[in-house]
Amino acid sequence: EEQTAITMPGKEDIMLYWGSGSPPCWRLMITLQEKGIQYTDKLLSFGNKEHKSAEVLALNPRGQLPTFKFGDIVINESLAACDFLESEYSDQGTRLMPSDPSTKAMVMQRKHEAMNLYKKAIEDLVYLLWKKTADQDLIKERMENARTELAIWEEYAKKTGAFIAGADFSLADVVFYPALAFLVRSGLQIEQKYPNLNQYYKRVTERPSVQNTWPPHWTENPATGEMLKDL
Repeated sequence: EEQTAITMPGKEDIMLYWGSGSPPCWRLMITLQEKGIQYTDKLLSFGNKEHKSAEVLALNPRGQLPTFKFGDIVINESLAACDFLESEYSDQGTRLMPSDPSTKAMVMQRKHEAMNLYKKAIEDLVYLLWKKTADQDLIKERMENARTELAIWEEYAKKTGAFIAGADFSLADVVFYPALAFLVRSGLQIEQKYPNLNQYYKRVTERPSVQNTWPPHWTENPATGEMLKDL
């Protein structure tokens, strides 16, 4: 069956709505940088609920970020958007999905597996701590779940080489690194407790795609919190 080729839109027709420090937004921004794709962006404030504006809701009925428009295509789930861009720009910029079947399987596995860290350490734990709940038993349970998850990734970082799914930077790193950086920002004592992840973190932090998309409010207000010092 004949397929219709997509006409690659120009910078003004690739629009990203994003929030500073949001790991899902950061995944997409790193991908755009690694692929060398020019785009237009609009930074929105979560605190002012700008992600619930009519402009965003017209494209994303959930009112969530990232909201991403690629020409006439709207794709708002960050993992799907990253996959889409790698597929459409496979021969441009950094190759984020390897062709070797075994390495590709590892990248796919780690990419989806990284969502466990995002959920257990960020959604379940950090967001709970932000609410200042008095339920210490629940905090202890979720702290242990996050600690167990981090131990798994510490072992992966020890075994897989320079990056989280092997020798090359990939979509697995695109998904995993922003979550790890968010935890470090939140007070995770990575240098003392997770030495292999610490080496990985420093290595990826130096990439131009990460430096060029570093959350602006993190630069303006360097982390001083100790929220996760016991993790």
